[in-house]
Amino acid sequence: MKVYSYTDLTKHQGEKLLFSNIDFSITQGDKIGVIGVNGTGKSTLLHIIGGTEEGDSGAKDHPNDYKISLLEQDPSFDENTGLLDYMYSSPSEVFELIREYEKALERLQTSSDDRAVQEKVMMLQQKMDAMDAWDVSANSKAILSKLGLTDFNKKLGELSGGQKKRAALARTLIENPDLLILDEPTNHLDYQSIRWLEDYLAKYQGAVLFVTHDRYFLDRVSTKIWELSGGNLYEYLGNYSSFLEGKAIREENESSQASKKQNLYRKELAWIRRGAKARSTKQKARIQRFEELEGTVNKNSQQSSLTMDLTGTRLGKKVIELTDVTKEYGKQTVLKDFSFLFKPGDRIGIVGKNGTGKSTLLNIIEGQITPDSGSIDKGQTVKIGYYKQENEDMDGNMRMIAYLRETAEVISLKDGSSISAAQMLERFLFPMNTHGTPIRKLSGGEKRRLYLLKILMSSPNLLLMDEPTNDLDTQTLTVLEDFIDNFSGVVITVSHDRYFLDKCTEQLFVFQGEGRIDKYYGSYSEYLEEEAGQKAKANAPISSPVQESKPKPKKKKLTYSEQKEWDGIEGRMNDLENRITEVQAAMAGTGSNFEKANDLMKEEQALNQELEELIERWTELSDKLEGNE
Repeated sequence: MKVYSYTDLTKHQGEKLLFSNIDFSITQGDKIGVIGVNGTGKSTLLHIIGGTEEGDSGAKDHPNDYKISLLEQDPSFDENTGLLDYMYSSPSEVFELIREYEKALERLQTSSDDRAVQEKVMMLQQKMDAMDAWDVSANSKAILSKLGLTDFNKKLGELSGGQKKRAALARTLIENPDLLILDEPTNHLDYQSIRWLEDYLAKYQGAVLFVTHDRYFLDRVSTKIWELSGGNLYEYLGNYSSFLEGKAIREENESSQASKKQNLYRKELAWIRRGAKARSTKQKARIQRFEELEGTVNKNSQQSSLTMDLTGTRLGKKVIELTDVTKEYGKQTVLKDFSFLFKPGDRIGIVGKNGTGKSTLLNIIEGQITPDSGSIDKGQTVKIGYYKQENEDMDGNMRMIAYLRETAEVISLKDGSSISAAQMLERFLFPMNTHGTPIRKLSGGEKRRLYLLKILMSSPNLLLMDEPTNDLDTQTLTVLEDFIDNFSGVVITVSHDRYFLDKCTEQLFVFQGEGRIDKYYGSYSEYLEEEAGQKAKANAPISSPVQESKPKPKKKKLTYSEQKEWDGIEGRMNDLENRITEVQAAMAGTGSNFEKANDLMKEEQALNQELEELIERWTELSDKLEGNE
């Protein structure tokens, strides 16, 4: 079993310390997701392990034949290179043979009578047989097709930016290294491609190390989570759900202040455990139990210091009404006779392919673009906050705290209290010692986080967001989602992030192209599943109208022991829930006694696990009873 390890890795970026004497190892089969607030060095760590950057100190160790492939977030391309030539451009004897064979085939198509070319192709075919290169070639084209690249004869210069990133991902995958390093691999992938990649990586024999903001992807692929925080690396076994629980426990043990963050992480953990898919299945009892448990936890916990409970500007009954709005660019229609009445409290997600007009709709609502026809009626109390894909012009010499104070020195909260700009920076994951940092020294993600905070501090009551998850880390997104959950105004967001849309929207505008916009009530995951089901049904072979009748399955009956178990299961569930409530009340009164708090938390985890198993069993027995009715 091959292992890559690093000891005492230290890395500075200018004056900033990213890592301090961190140790880690990567074992064959590991699927490791890297998490950290923007600016903590996630991409730098990937590049150090990938060999494209050096640490300041430390020692790495791995076998001599250990092979690593790195997918960068912004790979470079030679526009004149053909797609297949690019795929096989890595130094490898098999790839060199495939390149030579593909070129020989091209010559044969133009010189089919040339004896020398024919013999060259036959000789290369024999070599391909000997080296099993056919499988590599077929696998390469299959991966390209799964990622939406089916025209293998195109040059890279003919591809869109998203297609180039997919080509880079495909090339990295076919190298089949011992360690696969991926920086934001889901960017520019559609839902079907993401699900395919999740399955591919789950079955991958080597190790995978990746950074992503897609928390569904993180949860489904990861077997470990690395968190970068304060120059340290923390490792958690399991997926994103396990990380949320482990992080809450670690912070509660480390500091008395950490208990203030407990509520946010527990809410996040409860939500992802329920899962978007569960909303549309028969697990209603389980969902209800989680919601009751979540309510009990919230009731007995202190308010989270991360909760973004800003007052916002008062919003009247009238928000915005669009009537028969049409917009064209040349011969392309992006909106056609679109009408909608936005109401207070609306949570609307906008989805669709690039170029279909999603951002145009936001710009029309904001007033930056005038439609060709139709009317826009905006309420007098509406105050818009618009988070765009590009930051506003920032003075690089201005310090963070001064940038925020341009908007407000003090912000009012819903409970009547107020909070300073410095405190707001802390709530948005900027430590106190960084507040005087000039903006030019911030990473791209940190600038995006600062820009978002300034918009929220302007107290909007209509929030427009264009791809908010692209450059924000998972921790910042958790804080933003908590803000939206408490926000009394209207939220309209363009996004491709399934997790964010499932959590923050209740209705979708689906841009289908040519000005057509479908409205869908429900989550994005539910929409994608329905769409996939309709496609599968449309592509299914037509069955013969004459079918042999099949005997009806016999009804399942509860055995004597199962009936006895069913009669007492609800009482056992109630007893467990009561004990969980008692434990949570005891936890709230432990104060600084961390040893007692830790024991109570372990008991709570065990009780919750037992309750989950009972709920699963309750569902099984319930299904049997339903079958008898």
